[in-house]
Amino acid sequence: MSIASMRKALTGVSGVPVTAYDGGGEVEPRITAKVYARAAAAGIHNIVAAGNTGEFYALTPQEIRIVHEAAVAGVDGQAPVTAAVGRSLREAIGMARDAAAMGASAVMSHQPVDPFAAPSAQIDYFCNLADASALPLVAYVRAEGFSVAEIVRLANHGNIAGIKFATTDLMLLSRAIPAADPNGALFVCGLAESWAPTFTAAGARGFTSGLVNVAPKLSLAVHDALERGDFAAARAIVGKLEPFERMRTKFRSGANVTVVKEAVTYSGLDVGPVRAPGLPQLDQQDREELHRLLRGWEAEGDIQTQPDRQAVKAAG
Repeated sequence: MSIASMRKALTGVSGVPVTAYDGGGEVEPRITAKVYARAAAAGIHNIVAAGNTGEFYALTPQEIRIVHEAAVAGVDGQAPVTAAVGRSLREAIGMARDAAAMGASAVMSHQPVDPFAAPSAQIDYFCNLADASALPLVAYVRAEGFSVAEIVRLANHGNIAGIKFATTDLMLLSRAIPAADPNGALFVCGLAESWAPTFTAAGARGFTSGLVNVAPKLSLAVHDALERGDFAAARAIVGKLEPFERMRTKFRSGANVTVVKEAVTYSGLDVGPVRAPGLPQLDQQDREELHRLLRGWEAEGDIQTQPDRQAVKAAG
């Protein structure tokens, strides 16, 4: 995919599906592909394979490859597939090479997690990876402490399609956007629907979402409202999904993926528990609260459940 086409896709919703595990805790590619197929069928604009909602850091490099393959198969050309890569720079380059060979549209580099990473060297990491990648790169910026000049250097790289900006440093964002080349990387809200109105007001376009796993209609409704400039409508939808997103922040966001996977299993696809160090499963009180919320969304037509949902619930 050309970098211009990838930037266009990034103005939409970048959905991040979960990774399914079988009863033995191994990656289940068939169910994982179904999760990706559902996101594509819902009309999600860009689909990120093995992102944080896909438990990137709990997967081995070989398992990440399996998830990438399942994503490409499940999406089946209906949307761009952005393959998440990371770890050491050499590993990330190898993953990017594999992603290109299997038919991905772009790669997204996770933020380096080295405890001694310096801000300027983290920008070097992204730029060096972009230099080596045959596919356009999305840089996932989660750390604090970057200067405007460093973010601009990243945004102006010729093979960086977008910056997934996932910190609440809105001052940095609002200063970096006008300072960067307007024909360079797109700044994308990396903190999902709840923050999307604020980031859009600061000049970002598009947003990432884990909600697409279970309620893509709500995600797309937020996006459509923001594209129209109707911030009141966007905030109203965000208010509707706020209990779901707030539950994900429990235990310092340790429940983030757990809530999503429980919701996907409720909808009829048993995707298994979250791997450590994430919260494996919700406690009974949170599970019941989540199910009440999902029943309400289901009654309003915001989510669709599989015919075998009752069988899945009974098995759980």
